[in-house]
Amino acid sequence: MRLSWIRWIVQHLSFFALTYGGRFGLSLGPSLPCFSCPYVFGCGGYCYLMGLQGFIGFGLGAKFFGFAGLRALGYFALFALLVAIFGKTWCGWICPFGLVQDWLAALRKKLGIRESRISPGVTAGLGWVKYALLVYLAIVPVLITMGLVHPDFYLPFCSICPAKAIMPLFAGDTRYFSLDLTNAVTAFFSVSLLTITGIMLVGMFFKDRFFCVFCPLLALIHLLKPLNALRLVKLPKSCIGCGSCRRVCPMDIEKVYREKEKKDVQVSACLNCGTCVEACAANRALSLRWLGLKLVESSRRLALGMKRGKK
Repeated sequence: MRLSWIRWIVQHLSFFALTYGGRFGLSLGPSLPCFSCPYVFGCGGYCYLMGLQGFIGFGLGAKFFGFAGLRALGYFALFALLVAIFGKTWCGWICPFGLVQDWLAALRKKLGIRESRISPGVTAGLGWVKYALLVYLAIVPVLITMGLVHPDFYLPFCSICPAKAIMPLFAGDTRYFSLDLTNAVTAFFSVSLLTITGIMLVGMFFKDRFFCVFCPLLALIHLLKPLNALRLVKLPKSCIGCGSCRRVCPMDIEKVYREKEKKDVQVSACLNCGTCVEACAANRALSLRWLGLKLVESSRRLALGMKRGKK
């Protein structure tokens, strides 16, 4: 069975479990390293970013050393453990919002519309945005605690995250596509959410994994790279320079193709989807490894299977 088919199956099973699992008693907690949105009624667990903002919003003072602080540290420890074990497969294989992006890409291909490519320079230039968003979602709750920002700025990233508007649709909830005019702050966030969601929907249709370019959760996971057991590894001497890895990468990553010396080609934008490994026709040139053990490696046979599957 092709690697991409296995990934497709895992993605759909994960989508069902994380989007509807709570209706069947599944409760994986608030430490998941993926966009399983807490605004979806009956979700099976939810994105760690909400818990992170919430803890900071309640203040890092005396509570940090109390029960609330210990609980928050426990949530972070679980988040770090999940990242350490699964790495960025949370992004490429498990994230429900990632699958929604892949559905839009599949629809575009069915309609015969070519993907809008982003140049490597532009992609690299946009890489700072996800880190800026990570800083934003951490700083604003602190300012609220200090009394410098209106309390309605609570959960500042969730208030503009397109997953908040899109994912509840799968539970029949359309409320986040309406304007909240309670006050100036809620109106601002409501308009911002609808605007960003519209831009992201267009972007995700024309460009594979467009939202992932800006995802602060992807940035946070990459900051824990030293803990990650899963890595994308290249053997430069086995590379034949065909460029297949660059052409198929949904994130338009150049490093995997251009690296001629180092084995570690795990960069911040990589989703560990394995598409480059499957497409590479050079035996053993690329591999996904867990604690040094090869899970899958490139081969001519694997690449031929991928090509036949596209016909």
